[in-house]
Amino acid sequence: MVYTRGYLLLATFVALVALPGLVRAEDLRRTAIVRAIQTSRDSVVNIHGEKFVSDTGDDAEDRRVNGMGTGVVIDPRGYAVTNFHVVDGVREIEVTLASGRTVAARLISHDRRTDLAVIKIDTVDPLPVIQLGTSDDLLTGETVLALGNAFGYEHTVTRGIISALHRNVDVSPTQRYEDLIQTDASINPGNSGGPLLNIHGEMIGINVAVRAGAQGIGFAIPVDSVLRIVTRLLSIERIDHTWHGLVCRTCGTGAMIETVHSQSPAETIGMRAGDIILRVADKNVTSQLDIERALLGRKAGEVVAVTVTREGDEKNLSLALAKAKQQKASASERSWEQLGLRLAPAVSSTVQQLQPRYHGGLLVQEVRFGSPASDKGIRPGDILVGLHIWETVKPDNVSYILDQIKSDQLETVKFYILRGRDTLFGHLTSDTILR
Repeated sequence: MVYTRGYLLLATFVALVALPGLVRAEDLRRTAIVRAIQTSRDSVVNIHGEKFVSDTGDDAEDRRVNGMGTGVVIDPRGYAVTNFHVVDGVREIEVTLASGRTVAARLISHDRRTDLAVIKIDTVDPLPVIQLGTSDDLLTGETVLALGNAFGYEHTVTRGIISALHRNVDVSPTQRYEDLIQTDASINPGNSGGPLLNIHGEMIGINVAVRAGAQGIGFAIPVDSVLRIVTRLLSIERIDHTWHGLVCRTCGTGAMIETVHSQSPAETIGMRAGDIILRVADKNVTSQLDIERALLGRKAGEVVAVTVTREGDEKNLSLALAKAKQQKASASERSWEQLGLRLAPAVSSTVQQLQPRYHGGLLVQEVRFGSPASDKGIRPGDILVGLHIWETVKPDNVSYILDQIKSDQLETVKFYILRGRDTLFGHLTSDTILR
């Protein structure tokens, strides 16, 4: 009787194991975390490149530094977002895809203040795109995953929780991050620009910084902030110099128009605030970013089909893109973007004490790594006293000179700086400063 009962129990166990619908051992291993990584992994790329860093000291020489970081594909044509500091000063960007193939990429747009950039990967085949989450409902304590090129180890996964929200972090005298997500997921050099994921594999942030000397304190830019910046960085006005005249916000069914600019292509065809855009060029849209991506690469004059709803009625419109109105950059912006110099007027009496023949100059406050000025050895503390045949006493002088350089089609531009009492000079190649 005892043996019979034992056999019956064993038979019952075997039958239960064999029943269809029961969880297999392999399925038990495929946890939510595993599925989240499998969902997002192919849309994450590894970024490599070399840059030259200037050391301090009179006899110091520029050092060649191997840079590394991570990027996240946000458009199948190869547009990816990363941190600007990952690609700042890198002349030849290389990207390794999830397949293991290495291809070239280029920087197309950036925002230094928020440390975000968009690169374009040189690819013909469409790339997988990251799933986007939201950061407006994050909970302290919820599980998050960091994915990136940590110390060059590609597609490294670390797990942690959200430790805090709305952190402000100063990482240098010139770089301050605001409203960051704090996490104890391990974030190391090389993780910068990679995604912070929720348990569903959706990107909720871009990993950006780790507290030096601390353990388990890393930070990420919230995805809602990332998307606002990236929408501007990928706008057709910025990339293609075309214009539609729409400002939209996400709503449940599409992108709701908040503003239609006067005399814009959108106003011309009767689009109004309150209209909900459903489709642009046969692509469904739910945000301003979707609209920009749908129009990216199209030329001024090209007509694009747009579907909107107005008071419940669906309308099909034809939007003709126009050439964007050019806004002249300020003198300080041009100096920084084209030369790589942050300049301020030097005290005239100080300049004349150093060299009486100069009426004044512009004090170099900062030099951008990898810029034309950095490549020629200009340093903070130098005084720019001339470009080509003109003096540089006021910031507006620089803008004027850059315009003249372009109109005269010069191949090289001579610069003059004061370093102490010595006047030094060098040459800038015009194609590196005129863009």
